[in-house]
Amino acid sequence: MLLFVDNLTNVDFSFLDPLRGLLGETWLANVRLLGELDEQGMVCDFGTVKKLTRKWLDDELDHRLAVPVRSPNIRITEEGDYLTIEWKFGAKGEFLSTRSPRDAIALVEAEELTPKSVAAWCITQLKQLFPPHVRLELDFTTEAIDGAYYHYSHGLKKHLGNCQRIAHGHRSRIDIWANGKKSPLLEQRWADAWEDVYIGTREDIVGKPEYDGIDYYRFAYDAQQGPFEITLPQRCCYLIDTDSTVEFIAYHIAHKTRQENPETFIRVKAFEGIGKGAIAEA
Repeated sequence: MLLFVDNLTNVDFSFLDPLRGLLGETWLANVRLLGELDEQGMVCDFGTVKKLTRKWLDDELDHRLAVPVRSPNIRITEEGDYLTIEWKFGAKGEFLSTRSPRDAIALVEAEELTPKSVAAWCITQLKQLFPPHVRLELDFTTEAIDGAYYHYSHGLKKHLGNCQRIAHGHRSRIDIWANGKKSPLLEQRWADAWEDVYIGTREDIVGKPEYDGIDYYRFAYDAQQGPFEITLPQRCCYLIDTDSTVEFIAYHIAHKTRQENPETFIRVKAFEGIGKGAIAEA
């Protein structure tokens, strides 16, 4: 007998890609349990499936930076309760490095991170939480977006929850209206500008080093969970004057678009992952 829960929950996180570098992502988790019926006529109680799986994903993957520990591109250094991650990516030999509390990092046993490899790692951990007679299956899918979207990573130093982690992210759609009419052209303009972007706050820049002719930004801040740092190529970054909450992101897009189109009334609906976000007008 097969028990399934589609779209059980979604995880918003960032991960390291060998070509693209730091990639913000949002995945939907789908779960299946195979087993014999118990005395209640169930494979497993739906409430138990949802509670255990959602909590584990929230604790171990959501709002973390996922790294492939078996990749030849990575170097991981442990310093007490902190991890330093160094990652080489792309054809030009660029790199990024980050230092974070251990809880901000998901150490995935894989050489490369894909929905399939991350799901396999999750299953290995999760199956210990279920009865031995039940076989767990899990896969990740993405939201079907009919229009423009972008991948972004960021960190919110003032947030009291896990959003304070300096490298977590989202896959987000963007809706823009110009004088009341939907504008796919403006939406795609932002999707192109923010493809695989790190949205950084200018006041968090603590250095602008150069390595092998490539300009980098180094961001750092202290948050409730501890000190965070990240260094990555300037070309991967988009700087704003505020924190990168979705409210400020929507405001920035609306007002920047209005500056570029001064005779146009702009309305922006900026998403943060799936089904949530902020609306701003200019």
